[in-house]
Amino acid sequence: MIEFKSLNRLSVYLDRLVKGRLWLKVIIGLLLGAGLGILLNPSTGWVTEKLSSELANWLDLPGQVFMKLVQMIMIPLIFTSIISGIVSNTSDNLKSFGLRLLLYFLFTTGVAIFIGVVVTMIFKPGKYVLLKGGLPNSGDPSTVPPAASDLLEDIPGAISNLIPDNPLEAILTGEMLGVVVFTIIIGVAITQLREDLVRPIIRMAEAVQKICMIVVSWAMMLVPYAVFGMMAALLSRTGLGVFVGLGYYMLVVVIGLLVLMVFYLLIVGLLVRYNPLTFLKDIREPQLLAFSTASSAAVMPLSMKTADEKLGVSSNISDFVIPVGATINMDGTALFQCATTVFMAQAYGIELNMPSILLLTVTVVAASIGTPAIPGGGVLILASVLSGAGIPADGLIVIIGIDRILGMFRTAVNVTGDLTASMVFNKFYGSEMAVEASTTGER
Repeated sequence: MIEFKSLNRLSVYLDRLVKGRLWLKVIIGLLLGAGLGILLNPSTGWVTEKLSSELANWLDLPGQVFMKLVQMIMIPLIFTSIISGIVSNTSDNLKSFGLRLLLYFLFTTGVAIFIGVVVTMIFKPGKYVLLKGGLPNSGDPSTVPPAASDLLEDIPGAISNLIPDNPLEAILTGEMLGVVVFTIIIGVAITQLREDLVRPIIRMAEAVQKICMIVVSWAMMLVPYAVFGMMAALLSRTGLGVFVGLGYYMLVVVIGLLVLMVFYLLIVGLLVRYNPLTFLKDIREPQLLAFSTASSAAVMPLSMKTADEKLGVSSNISDFVIPVGATINMDGTALFQCATTVFMAQAYGIELNMPSILLLTVTVVAASIGTPAIPGGGVLILASVLSGAGIPADGLIVIIGIDRILGMFRTAVNVTGDLTASMVFNKFYGSEMAVEASTTGER
């Protein structure tokens, strides 16, 4: 088998960001941006509304450039990473735990959705916002929750749509689930080729990975300025009063994410038999970088290096689990999407019945699997989730404003989920795959 150099070797492009305490610069940027945003808000009387709007557009520029750079390289990076994970394993390895990995991801996503529904139902942040004036078009009785009667009829079509009939269209539209399925099929097909035909494909994929990480390292330099500008633009447009009103909703989402983190620690402690506190200490660097960048795809090399060197995960496991997890294991995003949907239903005075909650759960599972691993990816497809639950999407304009802040928290949780999955599958399959890999090498 042709050797495919692991993506974790490219973590050198991220090491200086960790050593430079990017997370601290991000927090400083948040605080300074908040101060500037309050000063630029027209309600303070320091600047006119027109000037405030123009300055906000310029303040948003670093964040927009950062997001475009990450979006630009996301698909080629994930494409080559998944192929590297497949080529570095045998087809028997993939058969042994590929389906179980998907079922595991679906299970943890379901747990995340359950947590999101429960915490939002308990704390009712939408009711609070409704009392404070509500979201845009609140009180409009024209929408009602849909029934789930056609849910079973749609399942066969949804399964067949997993395979894209036009892969280029899936790539151009950023339909990540279609891209992942297409990549896995191509990767498995590559393992059936002769070594002399595989070698140039491998070398090209390695070059693409390195190019993508160079672009990521450039984008990372903009992160503190992007966060500063985002926060300043947000408070200059919405004002401190509205931001504080939404603070309760943000707190509820963060509480849900913390509960999900506890769930991961229970898996690590009870199932893997690894000290949860040691686990948190070992994964601190990828967590902080994920918090800083809000992009789990950009942190993949560091996550893989951490799994291999600090957590003792076999590279055969991490090379496949982490790239796949970065695209379809979005537990933090699923919790956010579900909590936000219930929050908006509360803010619009819509009571969700059991069929609606069932439909919401299925929709969020499908949506979270296809969510791009980029900043703002969760909001990009949240409109479809709201439509499925019969909730107006007008309030999304408010959510978009604060999404960058919540995105940092949920991305750190997403990365934790990927590393947890790596440890779980290393526990049950690591020794088998190491033996098979050594046997293949001897041949």
